[in-house]
Amino acid sequence: MNCLVSGANFLLKAIRHEAFTHMEGHKEFVQIDQNDLFPYLLVNIGSGVSMIKVDGDGQFQRVSGTNVGGGTYWGLGRLLTKCKSFDELLELSQRGDNSTIDMLVGDIYGGMDYSKIGLSASTIASSFGKTISENKDLEDYKPEDISLSLLRMISYNIGQIAYLNALRFGLKRIFFGGFFIRGHAYTMDTISFAVQFWSKGDAQAMFLRHEGFLGALGAFMSYEKHGLDDLMVHQLVERFPMGAPYIGGNVHGPPLGDLNEKISWMEKFVRKGTEITAPVPMAPPATTGLGGFEVPSSKGVLRSDASKLNVGVLHLVPSLEVFPLLADPKTYEPNTIDLSDHGELEYWFTVLSEHLSDLVDKAVASEGGTDDAKRRGDAFARAFSAHLARLMEEPAAYGKLGLANLLELREECLREFHFFDAYRTIKQRENEASLAVLPDLLMELDSLTEDMRLLTLIEGVLAANIFDWGSRACVDLYHKGTIIEIYRMSRKKMQRPWRVDDFDAFKERMLGSGDRKPLPHKRALLFVDNSGADIVLGMLPLARELLRRGTEVVLVANSLPALNDVTAMELPDIVAEAAKHCDILRGAAEAGGLLVDAMSNIQDGYKENTPSVPLMVVENGCGSPCIDLRQVSSELAAAAKDADLVILEGMGRSLHTNYNAKFKCDALKLAMVKNQRLAAKLVKGNIYDCVCRYEPAS
Repeated sequence: MNCLVSGANFLLKAIRHEAFTHMEGHKEFVQIDQNDLFPYLLVNIGSGVSMIKVDGDGQFQRVSGTNVGGGTYWGLGRLLTKCKSFDELLELSQRGDNSTIDMLVGDIYGGMDYSKIGLSASTIASSFGKTISENKDLEDYKPEDISLSLLRMISYNIGQIAYLNALRFGLKRIFFGGFFIRGHAYTMDTISFAVQFWSKGDAQAMFLRHEGFLGALGAFMSYEKHGLDDLMVHQLVERFPMGAPYIGGNVHGPPLGDLNEKISWMEKFVRKGTEITAPVPMAPPATTGLGGFEVPSSKGVLRSDASKLNVGVLHLVPSLEVFPLLADPKTYEPNTIDLSDHGELEYWFTVLSEHLSDLVDKAVASEGGTDDAKRRGDAFARAFSAHLARLMEEPAAYGKLGLANLLELREECLREFHFFDAYRTIKQRENEASLAVLPDLLMELDSLTEDMRLLTLIEGVLAANIFDWGSRACVDLYHKGTIIEIYRMSRKKMQRPWRVDDFDAFKERMLGSGDRKPLPHKRALLFVDNSGADIVLGMLPLARELLRRGTEVVLVANSLPALNDVTAMELPDIVAEAAKHCDILRGAAEAGGLLVDAMSNIQDGYKENTPSVPLMVVENGCGSPCIDLRQVSSELAAAAKDADLVILEGMGRSLHTNYNAKFKCDALKLAMVKNQRLAAKLVKGNIYDCVCRYEPAS
């Protein structure tokens, strides 16, 4: 029991979306504050049922239980239906109709409700009650009806007893786990309805994604002290590699040992002409006669195999921290798009699927187009398609799903098949082309007045943000012109007002009005997006302007490659090349320690006589086109402590995620919207509309 409680406490503290509710086939993840976790009631349903009041780590007591549990269901079910296994019995209940077995209120009152005391005609008055008045033998009843009636009888009683114990101790949180549940949707639904009915909505039944591992996790942690007791949720990342052959909702065979085994497994399905997907949903069970309360209105599919949640690999990354400039980390939600809406989910799945073949081509080309690269590319495409199929069937399979999670899953899948930088050659080519025209752009900017220069810089950032290999519309543009032609076309279209236009407010903060000149920001964090024109002709000139004003600048870039996004490892070389044409960038880069290695081949004679504010580069701790600011690198967290301006650039970091994020400091969000659906939904605009959203410190 100590292991059980330790495992539950660990998961509830370590996994952000570990707990969920389950009503009428719908899962909803529950965000739990670690500081408000205790006390709670843990209901473990195995052969019997134990109910444990948990007051803290190592503080618990078994307060109740019942001998009517999973063993009762299995034992009686085996005698009454001849089913041999527990899972077979659960599957049988899926096809059942308990109204042929149970006596309902309507059976007693001529099909009518007993509204005076709040009972509907479909309320179960007596489990198995109808069998006593019928001249039938056991063989005359369908096994599936018996199984469902038995399942409901036991689930409802466990739910009621659990609530009564929660009421006794004043507990609002009740977590259910154990062998009896097994991710079975209808079991969770019946327990949830019971708790909701008897509590009149005051209490909720909650379940755990990893409920089958509570005891094992607790045993692991108690066997030897691993220093895991004080882990924070932001230090753990769950990933979902192709760990074992999976088809038809089940794992087949031993774990896949290495990359070659994974590829060979994918190729087997190609030869056999089958898809690596979960099975097609079956019809839902009959919903007449829910025990003790109304029939649920939903007719949602409640397959047990589809409802089971996948278990990933939990990675400990102790260097990850919460971004310290978030106004309220507890309420922060990175994802802007709600993928719980099935229409949104289907749309973005289609977008990712349509982009897949082009991504595979780029990935294979980045590895020289070898036969080995082609094999890995095909295997990646099938693996990622299998992920999408699984998530289309059960969106909660990997936890709470947002667009950022989908995009990160794609990048992780690429890395799993050893494609570590699919756009490497494209990024190099676009960086070189952009750096070639940078000197002319800087001369143009220096010829402008201060206020015109600021407007031109913001226009330049928005125009250069058109370069995004993750956007289908932008990929089409690449086929029609060079990077410089596209950039010039984009700049010509930069006419205010933009769709979201807070430029005047930002300009006043930067330049003031009249005789009032505001102090410059102390330090600015620039979250950069794409390689090529985006960084070279957009964000670097903006960084240069901030440096000119005496503001320290930190360029924040990905730790790992994702699409054509620039990485922190690539930035020093880009800055070094740009610094050849600009004294401001050169002095700041030297002050920030960027030119020690990157400019070793530049003339040694140059030394900046006047001290410069530093230009620095830090990695953000992720490898995705989006960013979740609850998990950033410790270097970024440290750099943020002195920052008073955050600039988020690009669709992934400022629209798909963080559009609604609030910060303790001034924040500027800049992006060109390169998706028509997102433009219409988020800003009520059109594709290629621009967002310049300025929000003063909260």
